[in-house]
Amino acid sequence: MLTEEYLEEENKKIAQEYKDLLRISYRTLSDEDKILIRKAFETAVDAHKEQRRKSGEAYIFHPIAVAKIVASEIGLDATSIAAALLHDVVEDTPYTLKDIEDMFGEIIAKIVDGLTKISHFEHGTDVSLQAENFRKMLLTLNDDVRVIIIKIADRLHNMQTMDAMRADKQVKIASETLYIYAPLAHRIGLYNIKTELEDLSLKYTEPEVYNDILNKVKESKEEQDEYINQFNKIISESLDKENINYEIKGRPKSIFSIRKKIQKQNITYDEVYDKFAIRIIYKSKPEEEKFLAWKIYSIVTDHFRPNPIRLRDWISSPKSTGYEALHITVVGPKGRWVEVQIRSKRMNEIAEKGYAAHYKYKHGAKQDDEILEQWLNKLQDALENSEANAVDFVRQFKLNLYSKEIFVFTPKGDLKSLPKGATPLDFAFAIHTEVGVKTRGAKVNGKLVPLSHELKSGDQVEIITSENVRPTNNWLDFVITGRAKSKIKSSLKEEHKLVAEEGKAILIRKLKSLKIPFNNQTITELIKFFKLKTSLDLFFRVGYGTIDNQALKDYAASRSNAFVSFFKNKIRKPKVADEIDKDEITHNLDLLVFGKDEQTLDYTLANCCNPIPGDSVFGFITVNEGIKVHKKDCPNAIQLQSNYAYRIMPAKWKDSSQEEFKAVLQLTGIDNLGLVSQITKVISTNLHVNMRNISFESNDGIFSGKITVVVKNNTILKKLITRLKKINGIDKVTRE
Repeated sequence: MLTEEYLEEENKKIAQEYKDLLRISYRTLSDEDKILIRKAFETAVDAHKEQRRKSGEAYIFHPIAVAKIVASEIGLDATSIAAALLHDVVEDTPYTLKDIEDMFGEIIAKIVDGLTKISHFEHGTDVSLQAENFRKMLLTLNDDVRVIIIKIADRLHNMQTMDAMRADKQVKIASETLYIYAPLAHRIGLYNIKTELEDLSLKYTEPEVYNDILNKVKESKEEQDEYINQFNKIISESLDKENINYEIKGRPKSIFSIRKKIQKQNITYDEVYDKFAIRIIYKSKPEEEKFLAWKIYSIVTDHFRPNPIRLRDWISSPKSTGYEALHITVVGPKGRWVEVQIRSKRMNEIAEKGYAAHYKYKHGAKQDDEILEQWLNKLQDALENSEANAVDFVRQFKLNLYSKEIFVFTPKGDLKSLPKGATPLDFAFAIHTEVGVKTRGAKVNGKLVPLSHELKSGDQVEIITSENVRPTNNWLDFVITGRAKSKIKSSLKEEHKLVAEEGKAILIRKLKSLKIPFNNQTITELIKFFKLKTSLDLFFRVGYGTIDNQALKDYAASRSNAFVSFFKNKIRKPKVADEIDKDEITHNLDLLVFGKDEQTLDYTLANCCNPIPGDSVFGFITVNEGIKVHKKDCPNAIQLQSNYAYRIMPAKWKDSSQEEFKAVLQLTGIDNLGLVSQITKVISTNLHVNMRNISFESNDGIFSGKITVVVKNNTILKKLITRLKKINGIDKVTRE
């Protein structure tokens, strides 16, 4: 039971926390700002008055703490501080979103809505509530980026105060934090918060490892301070001579990153040589920032030998997060490698506060606006595929957050930032969707390269376009950015529709010749007969020739036999649910291929995870049972990947109706002027045929040639052979 004295003391503490919130704000608050924050505070106190946290303290301490992180550590505006105070009101109390909009206006209501979890879905819907909540929150980026930033502050405070929770809940929240919130904080440029989120996550996922490293870091603090003093003594005289206003700090490597290094390099804690970095922060006028950074670099390298391959210049080319600094690795005192980070005071604040610090230093500076816009665009690019399954959407978004950056040049010398592993096709879509969908080829540093070529920092990329080119399914394997994947899928859908329209017209004609009416009943029967899901699938397959004359004749025969079969089976045995589900699932994904060459091999599905078409899978070569196919998230996957990596085979499901096949055609005939031109014209004007190789020779007036083409199916190949035979001078066209 809470006594009156306890409650009175608690109320005093709440009032003090509110005063601290106003005092520590990174920005200068106007009287109007203070009135807004006061109103939000009073509303939150009233809404949460009956609630207590797991620790027993009044719930209101949580929204105040989140607002303090938003105000001081991130430095957002009064609107954000008010929204942070109100962020749990709609989710946990009788207040509605309409109440918040009436009291605080549309902007704050939208932010609070973005921070309110989806509480339930209709019964029977097969969705991940967790992933749907991520998607809802992330998609609000398009409306207001402050939603994401307040959510990160909310997650940070929850992680800081998680001791009172059950162990299983701690692990779940910590895993979620590592999966999405830490990389999100990194992408936004909140490096301090990202580091704290990672360390706290390790504390709950691997407590023994965390405590072991923490104790060792504490033990070495005295030695670290002594090392920084030695470094400082050596270069401070030179820096003072140049009248540079500076301070030198030591930044210990995070516990999480030490753990990562120990794992990656298979070393002990004592073998991690760069357990901390030395940071030189200098004050400067905006116009002298770059000059002073390189001056300090020169002074440091006069005293300590640098590692030339470890220079990182993020002043000339800032990261897409807005991060600017010079990083150099030098042989410091006692012959130890040490990383030295050189930043101005402005750069340091941007590194710590990300988004918000740009505004403090803006003063109409165009560059800061551009940097801010760049990283907002990066985040929004990661959200391109918003129609995808929520789990896939979050997975793809996470991959985009984690990716390291490379910098490549356009032919005119403009610099473009792309994620590591990007290809010329990613570059093309980064320039413009119209350039991307018309990409015919690419030159990197003046040389033609495949569209799958991996770009490196410093490459100059030129895209070759053509009006006759259209994206193919294979393109999805050549790109890694969310933007490129989304635009390719949209283009494929458009082409799918065009082919389907053509297929519908063909189907009407063919049904008419078979004396079958074209109506809803016939379409439904055809869909069932060919085990498809929609009429669009049916028309598409007719348009591409997958469903040909013979297939339609088989359907016609089944119609005429239907009456007979009715009497044979008065009660027709229904399909079991599993069979129906399998047909629905596999209508687009019915072929499993292995390896880089996408071979079709014999396999069995693993019982431990029961993969189905469409799952992300891999093949595992067993000793006695051939290839077994496992899901990538199979419980045994990590163990198999760790111990038997050499027996792992890449595998993926494909739509056989979309699969492309290689065929070699041999041509003979009488040689005449322009014959080769006519042959290539026939092939190039057929949109569904690609030519890979071509060779011709003429001997005493007799012509012979060999062409390798890639087609979707046999029907298209037959049409091509027929057209080639009609060319004047061609005698024979045969398939090898």
